Amino acid sequence: MANIFTTSIGKKVIMSLSGLFLILFLTLHAVLNGAYLLPNGAENFNAVCDFMSLGVIKVMVPVLAFGFFIHILYAFILYLKDYKARGKERYAVTNRTNADMASKNMVILGLLVLIGIALHLTHFWAKMQLQEFIGNEPVTGAEAMVMTFKNWWVYALYIVWFIILWFHLTHGFWSAFQSMGWNNDKWLKRLQWIGYIYATILVLLFIAVATKAFLAMNCTA
Repeated sequence: MANIFTTSIGKKVIMSLSGLFLILFLTLHAVLNGAYLLPNGAENFNAVCDFMSLGVIKVMVPVLAFGFFIHILYAFILYLKDYKARGKERYAVTNRTNADMASKNMVILGLLVLIGIALHLTHFWAKMQLQEFIGNEPVTGAEAMVMTFKNWWVYALYIVWFIILWFHLTHGFWSAFQSMGWNNDKWLKRLQWIGYIYATILVLLFIAVATKAFLAMNCTA
């Protein structure tokens, strides 16, 4: 059992599985946020937030946090191992495809995604679940939405973050399956295209929600 956590293949599989778990969470998050795009979006979004505050859902918070921790930990372990293994070759200049560039910068992209998550937590979790936990009156989900996106520069930061998330997801999706053995040319091409389509739909949904909140605060008659 210990070999699963110590071998190179085992580490890649663990990082891949944790990454796919986080993609699943992002999918659920995007779909639930989509309630804001429906008619009476504020009321629908508040209902979703009320559902997320149920005790059985709150149990998933530490599980999610653990998933993030494992994914980040093994990403750095594998990055450092690869960095040392390349030696002077890391300075060589070669022709790289877009996929190669994404692979080369996955740690940087991951750090930027992590910074965005921290920003997101201060705008939503800290004003809602945290306030409820410490006994204060939390704001509603719809209130947190408009409070966050009323400033154009915050909206712009989120759009940049969503784009960075797209790059991270498009590479992470297919590379996760590759690490688990789906690495033949036929399936690799398919998974790359599925990753592009999947990440694009996911990110566009996040952008649409943020844009609706921004326009609601800045373009009302």
